[in-house]
Amino acid sequence: MFMGIDPGRDKCGVAVLTAAGDIKFQRVVATDDLADVLKNLAATFDVEAVILGDGTTHKAASEKISAAGLTFKLVDEKHTTEEARRLYWQKNPPRGWRRLLPTSMQVPPEPVDALVAEILVRRHLQTPQ
Repeated sequence: MFMGIDPGRDKCGVAVLTAAGDIKFQRVVATDDLADVLKNLAATFDVEAVILGDGTTHKAASEKISAAGLTFKLVDEKHTTEEARRLYWQKNPPRGWRRLLPTSMQVPPEPVDALVAEILVRRHLQTPQ
């Protein structure tokens, strides 16, 4: 299992995926609750690696990861928000009149941080070790 974290000042995206890419957990959590969430997920899943986005707030998140007794690997976070928006609309196609508008002109109605965490893990899995 691989845990991805999209760090943010107020909220973080967290996702747990298998090596095959199956999603076992995916949620946006408050940054203040991140250490507790990580401990619970590490106890629930056999986490092989924690994948952390290298965005501007990754240092604070890395401290919470270490406090949870886990180690992490940094992954490039470049363009993940745009990818996550496209992924959101793939998973949740617009309905009604919204389907007539290009999704590139629409903003997802909920945070996409958990999708970014998924993308970070997928990037790690695609990178030759």
